[in-house]
Amino acid sequence: MKSLIRQYLRDPEKLEALYQNNKKSFTQSFWEVTAALPQTPLIQFWQVRLKSESPKQNEKQLNIRLVSALIATVVLAGVLIKLPELFKLPIDAETFYLRNTSIIVFFAMALFHLLSQSTISLKNTLTTLLLFLIPTVYVNLLPVTDADSLQLVYLHLPPLMWCIYGYVYIGFKARELNARMQYLKFNGDLATLGAILLLAGMMLAGITISLFEVIDIRAEEFYMEYIVIWGLTAAPVVTHFIIMLFPNLSNKIAPIVAQLFSPLVLITLTVYLAFIPFSGKDPYADRDFLLVFNLMLIGVMGLIVYSVSERWLPNTKGFMHTTLLLLTGITLVVNSIALSAIFYRLGAFGISPNRIAVLGTNVLIFTHLIFIFINLFKVALNKIANEKVQATIAWYLPVYAAWAAIVVVGFPLLFGIS
Repeated sequence: MKSLIRQYLRDPEKLEALYQNNKKSFTQSFWEVTAALPQTPLIQFWQVRLKSESPKQNEKQLNIRLVSALIATVVLAGVLIKLPELFKLPIDAETFYLRNTSIIVFFAMALFHLLSQSTISLKNTLTTLLLFLIPTVYVNLLPVTDADSLQLVYLHLPPLMWCIYGYVYIGFKARELNARMQYLKFNGDLATLGAILLLAGMMLAGITISLFEVIDIRAEEFYMEYIVIWGLTAAPVVTHFIIMLFPNLSNKIAPIVAQLFSPLVLITLTVYLAFIPFSGKDPYADRDFLLVFNLMLIGVMGLIVYSVSERWLPNTKGFMHTTLLLLTGITLVVNSIALSAIFYRLGAFGISPNRIAVLGTNVLIFTHLIFIFINLFKVALNKIANEKVQATIAWYLPVYAAWAAIVVVGFPLLFGIS
């Protein structure tokens, strides 16, 4: 039922047919499918309709299930992140966090997503456990060294875990482009609301530590070691919970963020590129400058994907569309400069794990940006609909997942870790 609802979210007649065929199953599945989705007029209509039929029962069951899942996953995440201290494990704390933090965070989010469902599938639960257990065992069996290939494993493990979590989030329906796009939309909401909660948490930490200092109690070490670390681990799950419980909250904030920051980033990036020739900085010779260039590229790419995922109304053009088209074009310029600098450094200094990893990432992003730019341009010419741009973003996601897996698994074998 859930997959059918996702498939027909824009088809009123098909949704009505599904509802009439099995009202109970439709009602339960609809709330779960649309909990973290943007509020389109059709979704709002069905939510009002279903609430009017059994509002208290539906909301009560949903809230109890979400709160129970939240408590279970937050406690589990807190225990897992403190395993070295709780069980006196013979492992350095920094090494443990580097290898396991991303796994624990995304596992907790995946588990919360599974537990929040009205019916828990044993098959899906076991599959999820296996998907997270394999990288956990692998990464913790790697020797502790300062090898570049091992540092690359640490850098690429979080995006790999993000992809695995996404696979769980979309219900293991890897071929459904709409489900992938919904996952990207959810991540945009997660990042937006998560940033607000992070700022609030930082303020709370500062106030708490200051209050204890007034009465001559040094609480920094305890607070940072237990409260902050546990809180940071649990924060994504709590944010996920808030989005599911109050979907309208993030749906009102996220579009504002996308529409505000996209033109600002476009202006900043344009001015930045214009001043580079006069700055005396050279991405071909300055390694740190090239690193900043690549971080900027990844950030802007994320903003483009986020902004496109926010545009759910079909065939919408105007200021935002022009902004995204120009932003994508100038990001291609940035990517071209970065690629040329990487090729130059490969020729001048030879092959290394870091250079190959950066080259691969840049090539993937550059290729993806070309597809996005072409489709945005076609939309401007009224040759295709906006949904085609979203589909272009969604179908490319497995490529990023494959590259992250190659770096995590293949680079230690190819370049060694001694």
